[in-house]
Amino acid sequence: MGIVAGIGVLLPFPFYYLLWTYPQSWVNLCGKGRDPSKVMALVSHFIKLIQFVSLFSGSSFSWPPPLYFWPLFAFGQFLNFRVYQLLGESGTYYGVRFGKNIPWVREFPFGFIKDPQYVGSIMSLVACLSWVPFQYILLWSLGYLFMIHIESAEDVTTRAKPLS
Repeated sequence: MGIVAGIGVLLPFPFYYLLWTYPQSWVNLCGKGRDPSKVMALVSHFIKLIQFVSLFSGSSFSWPPPLYFWPLFAFGQFLNFRVYQLLGESGTYYGVRFGKNIPWVREFPFGFIKDPQYVGSIMSLVACLSWVPFQYILLWSLGYLFMIHIESAEDVTTRAKPLS
C-alpha cells in the first residue's frame, strides 16, 4: 500500500479528533456569524474527496460486483442517510460540541445500533472489498473505530461556547 494513499485514507480522522477534543478552537477559528457545523461540513467534504481519490488510486473495478455488495452497500448508505435525515447537518457535524441544542432522537437506527453513521460507513466500505485492497478498507475502518472510541466519552464541560 502506498504511503501517500494510506495518509489520504487516514486524513480526516486527525481533523475529526481535533474538532471533537477542542471544539472552542474551531468555533473561534470560524469566527462570529459563521456556523461551525456548516464550515466543518464543507471542510469534511473536501477532505472526503481526497480520501476517496486515495482509495480509488489503489482500486481495480470490475462489473458485476459480488452479490454481497448490494445488501451491504445499500444498508450502509441507508444508515448514513437516515442519520443525516434525523439529525440534520448540525447533528451530524458535531453541533452539540459547538454549543448547539440538538434534539434527542429515538427513531431507528438510534436505540437499535450504536453509532449508526459509522456502522453504515464501515458496511459500505466492506461492500467494496472486491475492488479495493483489504489494507485500505482496514485502515479506513480502524479510523472509524477510533472515532467511535473518541466520541463515546464526551466531557460536557469542554463544549464550545457560541461567539456572541
